[in-house]
Amino acid sequence: MSASLLDAGAVIGCPHGGRVTAATTPTGAVFSDGVPVATAAHSYVVTGCPHTVDGVPMPCVSVRWTADSTGVTVDGAPVLLDTSAAQCFTAALMPQGPPVVQAAQRKVTVR
Repeated sequence: MSASLLDAGAVIGCPHGGRVTAATTPTGAVFSDGVPVATAAHSYVVTGCPHTVDGVPMPCVSVRWTADSTGVTVDGAPVLLDTSAAQCFTAALMPQGPPVVQAAQRKVTVR
């Protein structure tokens, strides 16, 4: 099975159209197209989620990733792939569904 490496510039959204971004900037010596590779050690937040339940706002606010067991790590943390399992959560930690990842093949370099 083929998968693409995610980096800090990956386009990721919640299942309701909110935008997922890294709350902490990925660091390390591995870059993809000039931006750091994303790992499971970083925090991810959701902004702009319009989700409501019975008229009550229930937006996605965070994402938790479960990195694939590829054995590939950056600074000891597993890298994230477009096939890595993840779940979006509300502020009350209610699961909202998996994020949507727009995959793109990227060239990886080590510095």
